[in-house]
Amino acid sequence: MFVNQVHGPESIAFDPLDRGPYTGVADGRILFWNGHSWTHFAYTSPNRSEVCNPKECAALHSYVNSEHICGRPLGLRFEKRTGDLYIADAYFGLMKVGPEGGPAISLATEAEGVPLRFTNDVDIDAHGNVYFTDSSSYYQRM
Repeated sequence: MFVNQVHGPESIAFDPLDRGPYTGVADGRILFWNGHSWTHFAYTSPNRSEVCNPKECAALHSYVNSEHICGRPLGLRFEKRTGDLYIADAYFGLMKVGPEGGPAISLATEAEGVPLRFTNDVDIDAHGNVYFTDSSSYYQRM
């Protein structure tokens, strides 16, 4: 359905009102399908710059080269009660953005003193407890 419309979609999620899908893409943004087109919803990088421009990244196929700057949101889950979107970003750790979108805030960059190196997925149980995976305690994604 969305061939050539988004580059490198990873996880998908639907918000508490069943709108979406939302997906993280290769240039570090989180996009929302509004029923007609993809729109910008959020981003994970605290230092997002021109190098993260989606057109520039796509033209140069430079996503991999700029992921450490732009972010790579791999896992997405909405907290059903609050509408907050929890994000597992490969470079920036566990993050969260409110239901209105915008820049995500960092929740965790380490666990028990060990830096997160490749945060990969996230889920939330019925009680609001957040679980996430880190695929490596040594290697980063790239």
